[in-house]
Amino acid sequence: MSDTHDYSKGFGARAAVSLGRPGLHDLVSEAVDRQSAARLQALESLDDPEALRDLAAEIRDDALARLDERLASLAANWEAAGGTVFFAADADEARSYVADLATRTGAKTAVKSKSMVTEEIGLNAVLEQMGVEAIETDLGEFINQVAGDHPSHIVAPAIHHSKADVARLFSRLSDEPRDEDAQALTGFARAYLREKFLSAELGITGANFGISEAGALCIVSNEGNARMCMSLPPVHVAVMGMERVIGTWDELAVMLALLCRSATGQKITQYVSLLNGARRSDEPDGPEESHLVIVDNGRSNLLGTRYSSALRCIRCGACLNVCPVFRQTGGHAYDPVYSGPIGAVINPLMKGTDEAGELAHASTLCGACTAVCPVRIPLHDLLVYLRQEYARESAPATERAGYQVWARAWSNGRRFAWFSRVGNRFGRIMGDRVGTRLPLPLLSRWTRPGRRLPSFPDKAYRDERKGAGG
Repeated sequence: MSDTHDYSKGFGARAAVSLGRPGLHDLVSEAVDRQSAARLQALESLDDPEALRDLAAEIRDDALARLDERLASLAANWEAAGGTVFFAADADEARSYVADLATRTGAKTAVKSKSMVTEEIGLNAVLEQMGVEAIETDLGEFINQVAGDHPSHIVAPAIHHSKADVARLFSRLSDEPRDEDAQALTGFARAYLREKFLSAELGITGANFGISEAGALCIVSNEGNARMCMSLPPVHVAVMGMERVIGTWDELAVMLALLCRSATGQKITQYVSLLNGARRSDEPDGPEESHLVIVDNGRSNLLGTRYSSALRCIRCGACLNVCPVFRQTGGHAYDPVYSGPIGAVINPLMKGTDEAGELAHASTLCGACTAVCPVRIPLHDLLVYLRQEYARESAPATERAGYQVWARAWSNGRRFAWFSRVGNRFGRIMGDRVGTRLPLPLLSRWTRPGRRLPSFPDKAYRDERKGAGG
């Protein structure tokens, strides 16, 4: 099933499409429950996971505070090892560099490992317009590509597809029926992709971390496809968000211990690949050229702001797995690339509140995302900040007026008490009425048909406390 979400419409419209898809909730819930349980079990193998999370947050903050220094060191050491570095200010520059590289090398086929930043910059579409076949080789991303989908989850991009969906997709791709057997379906994908690996002129990967002191990249994978993308084609290019740099091998050990456990519940993934420039003359395999594209695309705008902690993110997906909104809608209701709580934060920051600010409201503010984040990003606080900006800059005039009245009413103790009494009386009158429509659009969303206003007590808690001498 292809992604039928219209991203020109608001979150509510996109969420309605997801909620209307039969079986989606069960598919998503089963997947995120499994990953959440695996995370908890994996963390038990650490002596002090909370202290390690504190250390990881410090490592990420230190890297961001010294970002220029870290990136300069990474670039210098990468180039010393025979690689090439390009700093891309935005998505256009990053796409252009890879496109020029494909043209110069005469590439007709590019094999890609899973990379959120290449999704972010829309790289595949540019390559395809040039006549370069860009093949996603991560199994989940490959399924999405065959279906014409965007990823639904940062780590498990195809959780919205059942085995029956995949069987239909692969049957169409191969022009012969495929059984709903996971091993057989995986075997078909493996055979199909093996030919692409062997014929590709260009390999494209992301990078989980750049280690500045060594001029090396670390790429983690459970399928081995990333290693093939960077070792089989004669030309390799890694596209990395500028914030993903760290300083030392010791810091990498900390990050891997938390990334793998938080993402898939493993102590370590099947493949941890380290790359340091192009193939040396005495090495039997590896790329003849190895390029590193370091992408800004709005990230530097967050440095030194109250949102800078969002740049700590290591894309583990743990916040998605515990989010009550994500588990209902899946990822497509948020954005074509970044979804869940971290997507609700970084999309408005990178695209602006006018375009994506409403995503900050796709949250219950329960704080579960903050509680599981391995690098302690205060996601619920950032969502509140974004709601404030959205209310000031992008909300309808009636909504802004309502917030202003509310803020004025609650800024004074006497006014707060008066409004509380009025609200309590109104609630007792309207409580337990199903489908009662209130006049303002902002309020009517809470009283749409099927929703029941809660019953209000006869006496407010404040009055109870006064009567008790509190």
